[in-house]
Amino acid sequence: MSLWLDMLGTEIRFLKTKSFGRIRIAEAGKPGAETILFQHGINGHLEAYAKNLIALSKDFHVVAFDYVGHGLSDKLELEYTPHLLAEQLAELMDALGLESAHLSGESLGGWVSALFAVKYPHRVKRLMLNTAGGLPVVSEKGKADLKNLIALNERNVNNIPTEQSVRARLEWLMHENNRRLVNDELIGLRLDIYLRPETRVVAPIINRIINRHDEFLIPVEQIKNQTLFLWTVDNPIHDLETAKASSDRVAGSQLYVMKGDSAHWPQYEVPEEFNAVTTEFFKTGRVTSA
Repeated sequence: MSLWLDMLGTEIRFLKTKSFGRIRIAEAGKPGAETILFQHGINGHLEAYAKNLIALSKDFHVVAFDYVGHGLSDKLELEYTPHLLAEQLAELMDALGLESAHLSGESLGGWVSALFAVKYPHRVKRLMLNTAGGLPVVSEKGKADLKNLIALNERNVNNIPTEQSVRARLEWLMHENNRRLVNDELIGLRLDIYLRPETRVVAPIINRIINRHDEFLIPVEQIKNQTLFLWTVDNPIHDLETAKASSDRVAGSQLYVMKGDSAHWPQYEVPEEFNAVTTEFFKTGRVTSA
């Protein structure tokens, strides 16, 4: 199915923030319902949640958005760090009129969500860390995966991005059984974003986040919100042992391991399972099969 059919029924618009310019959002759901804010990974965009927004809008007010410097949001020449993006999240919540919300972040999005929860615990209802970054990389395979990601990103930053380089970056996200999801539409969307002159200016600055990974590690013991680590057996860089070790350091947290084939993008690779787990956790604070 097309991304645009997946997202049919969402409202795509731009919100003005105080310090970060215009931010693109996709929004759906009933006014007054509890809000979930979905956050994508580095060099990503809100379409990472194309297969989740409409399904979850039956029970929640849902918003996915492009970080500043990403997607179609404004491209500002800033010193990009996960802490800076946490401040963008705060301003976006202000622009949406939200005092608090549920947070679900994938990769960089989970990293930012956790740092936000540590700094602004009163603004977070429940926290889902979906294959999150910002945790200590403990295995040799994880360290090799990190080097591979840096190399893949540099192919799209230090050179002119191509269909082949974007395909390689997207396939890195997916379980080997899900490579069919890396289709012409998804590649074309990301390639269009990467080739824009304004993206080419900020992308090298953003990529420094990966090289400086250990400078911004999440102080997981300081997370006080109800937290779910949603992980996969085949997640690159931050493997399952990393997730288990971090979950053990967050009081009362749960760890859910996806049953369907998935790697770094479970919300896109196995959306039915992801949506069911997300609904249960954000409604009840528990996942019965965790």
